[in-house]
Amino acid sequence: MTWSDLYLFCFLVGFALSVLSFLAGAGHIHLPVKGHLPFHLGHHWGGGHGGLRGSFQGGVHISWFSASTITAFLAWFGGTGYLLTRHAHLLALASFAISVIAGLFAGWVVFRFMVKLVETDDAPMTTEDRRVEGALGTVSMPIRENGTGEVIFALGGTRRCAGARSGDGAPIEKGAEVVIERYEKGIAYVKRWEEFSK
Repeated sequence: MTWSDLYLFCFLVGFALSVLSFLAGAGHIHLPVKGHLPFHLGHHWGGGHGGLRGSFQGGVHISWFSASTITAFLAWFGGTGYLLTRHAHLLALASFAISVIAGLFAGWVVFRFMVKLVETDDAPMTTEDRRVEGALGTVSMPIRENGTGEVIFALGGTRRCAGARSGDGAPIEKGAEVVIERYEKGIAYVKRWEEFSK
């Protein structure tokens, strides 16, 4: 086996696994076998046991050694090495060093991309962010006289819905803007925005 054969093999394996990983994630393809590796690269190599460490973002640990970074490394290492051995007349050691650098760079780019995916710049929620009272909402199911309907409102940046009753027992039609006056046992007691703003 020559160096160019080794590089070509690494490229084909890395590229094929990258494509398979992409198709499995994007196309929701499930393999017919369910297996588990007998070791955990992320836990032992990138975990908190004194090994090489990855990155922590929002309480989520992202390991340097994941399937995505390894396949990116293999594909770029193999592709760069193959091209250098075929078309550039460099020493084998120089081709190997450049290939390793290219592979490490590709793995680093994939790692940074994964960190960006899970990175959050949201500040922790305060008790004011969790407070339902005073939230502006829209009636999604009409509230009958002395009856219960439904209201949709935003809380902490997420859309929520809850059962709703009119604070004074009056009916409120679907689509009306309301303010939540109080929240008890999963029921929001609401008042029309027009009445509240008077």
